Amino acid sequence: MNDTHSRGRTAVRRGAVAAAALALPFGLSAAPALADGHGGDMDATVSVLHGIPEGAGADVVDVYAGDSMLIDNFTPGSLETLTVPEGTYDLAVFADGETPDGGTAVLEAAGVEVPGGANATVTANLDADGNPALNVYVNDISEVAAGESRLTVRHVAAAPAVDVRADGAVIIENLVNPDEAIVAVPAGDYSADVVLQGTDTVAIGPADLSLAEGTNTIVYAWGSAEAENLALAVQVIDGLDGAPTGVAAGGGSTAATDQLPVWTAGLMALGALGAAGAMARVARTRA
Repeated sequence: MNDTHSRGRTAVRRGAVAAAALALPFGLSAAPALADGHGGDMDATVSVLHGIPEGAGADVVDVYAGDSMLIDNFTPGSLETLTVPEGTYDLAVFADGETPDGGTAVLEAAGVEVPGGANATVTANLDADGNPALNVYVNDISEVAAGESRLTVRHVAAAPAVDVRADGAVIIENLVNPDEAIVAVPAGDYSADVVLQGTDTVAIGPADLSLAEGTNTIVYAWGSAEAENLALAVQVIDGLDGAPTGVAAGGGSTAATDQLPVWTAGLMALGALGAAGAMARVARTRA
C-alpha cells in the first residue's frame, strides 16, 4: 500500500459553464430517451456526479434531448451513469419544471459529439474557493493485477489539500482540488478517512470501503468545508480482472459520510452538455 502514485491533472475545467448552471437549480435523473441525430456503432459510457451541495443554488434541474426529457430531478450527491450510442446530440438544461416548449434553457449545446468507446466521469462541483466548476476525468479501465484492486480518489470539494488514510495509514498525500490520485492495493475491506494534509484532523469519514478484486473504486470528496457539508461519493467500475467476460462499466454508489444510498443507472447528458469539446479529448487520451 506504499506504492501510491499521483497522476497529473486529468480534469478539464469548465467553470464558466458551471457558473451559468448555478443561476438556476441544477441536477439530473435519467430516462432512456436519446437526443436527435444519434446513431453510431460503438457505445460510450459517461457517468455524472452532482457534487454541488444543497442550498448552493443548484439543487434540481431537468435535461432535454431535443423535445424529449432525458433527465429529471437530479439532486446533490447523486451519481449516475449511462451507456449510449456514439453520435451527435442536441442537449439543453432547464430549471425544474420548465420545458423546451416556452421555457428558457439555462445551458444548451447543439450538435454535441459523443465518441464511441469513451469511459469518463463528469463532476459538477465546487472548486477550492467555493466557486462552481465542471470537471471531466478519464476513468482508468486498464487491467488490474490478480488479487489487487485499484483505488482512485478525486478531490472535488471546496476544501484545502488533504491526505487519504486506509486503516489509519496514509496512502495518498497532499491531494488538492481538482486533482486525482490512484493507488493499487490488495483487494479487501478498509476503513478510510480524509484528513487535512499533514495532520490527524479528520475532514470526512471514517467510511467502510470494500475494494473488490479487478475493480476501480473511485472515491470523490465533495461539498464545502466552510459549510460543514463535506461528503464522499463512490463509483465502482468492475470487470477489470482480464477475464474474457469482463466488461468495464460505470456502476457504483454514492455516499454521504454516514450513508451509502444506491444510485440508479442513467445519465450522460450533463457530461456531454457541459464538456462537449472535452469529450473529444477524452476519447483521444483514453489510451
